Amino acid sequence: MVKLTLDLIARGTSGYTKKKRDESMQQYLKRLTHLYLEDRCIDEVGEDLSMCRNLTVLYLYDNQLLRIPTLHHNQHLTMLYLQNNDIHKIENLSPLTRLTKLYLGGNCITVIEGLDKLENLQELHIENQRMPPGEKLLFDPRTMRAISSSLQVLNIAGNNLDSIRDIECLRNLYQLHANDNLLTDMKELAHVIGGMFRLWRLDLMGNPLCHKAKYRDRVIVMAKNIDVLDGKEISETSRRFLHNWHDAREVQKKRREENLRKGSGEFGDGALLRELPPVKDHPRPPHKIPGYMMPGLPRKQFDEILARTNSNLAEDPVQTHSASMKTRSGILRSKLPDIFGTSLSISLKRGSLSVDVGAVSSRADLQRVLPLSRSLTRLPQHLSGGGGNHFL
Repeated sequence: MVKLTLDLIARGTSGYTKKKRDESMQQYLKRLTHLYLEDRCIDEVGEDLSMCRNLTVLYLYDNQLLRIPTLHHNQHLTMLYLQNNDIHKIENLSPLTRLTKLYLGGNCITVIEGLDKLENLQELHIENQRMPPGEKLLFDPRTMRAISSSLQVLNIAGNNLDSIRDIECLRNLYQLHANDNLLTDMKELAHVIGGMFRLWRLDLMGNPLCHKAKYRDRVIVMAKNIDVLDGKEISETSRRFLHNWHDAREVQKKRREENLRKGSGEFGDGALLRELPPVKDHPRPPHKIPGYMMPGLPRKQFDEILARTNSNLAEDPVQTHSASMKTRSGILRSKLPDIFGTSLSISLKRGSLSVDVGAVSSRADLQRVLPLSRSLTRLPQHLSGGGGNHFL
């Protein structure tokens, strides 16, 4: 149990502000601007501190204070360091209208409140509060609105926060330290920091949302002017590339939405018939019969040969067995002399069919006759009429 006394105050000054010989204690304390009273096990601040009327910076961190001391006589204070004490509530700060920096980290505060009169507050550090299990740091809406126009740095790290929607009104923030919390919603993050146009530093490490795909790229796109993310500087090339990529995606999205609206207005819900390409009738390929077809004689020549063969059969109806063979081979017998100018002899001896080529007038005739002779040697045996020679 240590109470702040005049002796502690006198020892808490720097070497540049030593008491002069002819100077009274009251004059000396009134001249002080900085007091270094950290780590002195102080748990109570008495009235002696009120004698330091020109005090601007007060270091009271790492002590055992249970509450914020009454400082209504120290209205020139601009910086107050009270971290790592046992303070449970923000109070007694209304007279400090010139206060610009307030450090309250490492205490037992559960609600940010009591800062309504601090119109010049630029930095608020309230990280790592020792709260009961299951509780999180809360924000008084009236207090947040009161400091929204002046606050530039906010440190709320390590306070079990699962949402930062309550700080949405802090549009003039330069730095936001929200690491080691329970933030998971990327859409909420985009909504909150998207309106902080002056934000250049953001710390989110230790939150679950840091494990989401392309977390860093998405945050850089959300905060257009950010320079440092999670302690790492962002290069101008990376920022420009990501912003251009995002703008291109937004243009495509707007085009799709516009096309959807046009289609829905004309054809009904979700219809996009006007965007569909016209259907073309492609000509069907001609129907083809599978397989190979041998080319035949011209129709006129075939009819003449067939008529001639029928007339021969009508003149000799007795030779029934030969007629069958002549009917099949009549085409060759009647036509070959006209086509090739020569004759062929077909004979069947002991089951072997032989073809003899007669007189050939020229080499060209021979080239036309030879393929035909090879085909005739493959004729079935029953076409030979049982043996003997047949002349075509």
